[in-house]
Amino acid sequence: MKILIDGHGVDTPGKRSPDGKLREYAWNRLIASRIVAALTDLGHDAQLLVQEQKDISLSERCRRVNSWCLLHGKQNAFLVSIHVNAYGNGSEWTQPHGWSIYTSKGKTAADALATCIFEAARKYLPNMQMRTDNSDGDPDFEEAFYILRHSLCPAVLSENGFMTNYHKRKIIKSSSDGAIGHQPIRIPSF
Repeated sequence: MKILIDGHGVDTPGKRSPDGKLREYAWNRLIASRIVAALTDLGHDAQLLVQEQKDISLSERCRRVNSWCLLHGKQNAFLVSIHVNAYGNGSEWTQPHGWSIYTSKGKTAADALATCIFEAARKYLPNMQMRTDNSDGDPDFEEAFYILRHSLCPAVLSENGFMTNYHKRKIIKSSSDGAIGHQPIRIPSF
């Protein structure tokens, strides 16, 4: 099972806290690298989808995912795209907070992956509010995000708090200073 980890690049416009102290791409890349290292240490086949520091278009990201899937089978891979949420105009602090996970619309193989990641987040982030949409029987939000719609393998996108909430931005930023623990990771079957 190939685990592909994704996030923004340095060139993505905006994507920062109102005070500029949290840049989403820098946080994404640091956390994504730590996740890849932790998964690799546990014996999983994980890699960053985008090795470059610059931003890579969504179509190119999907091309990379799908090339791997066409060579090795879409049932042998999944994609996790890591992000930090924002609300408002980007220049003012706002109040929304919480962690959430997204899949594409409808019942898909990604639903099982999203539920597995949600359960782990709820367990290992006990002080984080979990934002859910249980209208279809599972906790993920369903959106038509490009990376989710156009990847051949199961793909999910996590929003790890709101960088536009002053108090939550401090917590998110502090997470980049700590290490991700090596907890057993259960890979769902699709």
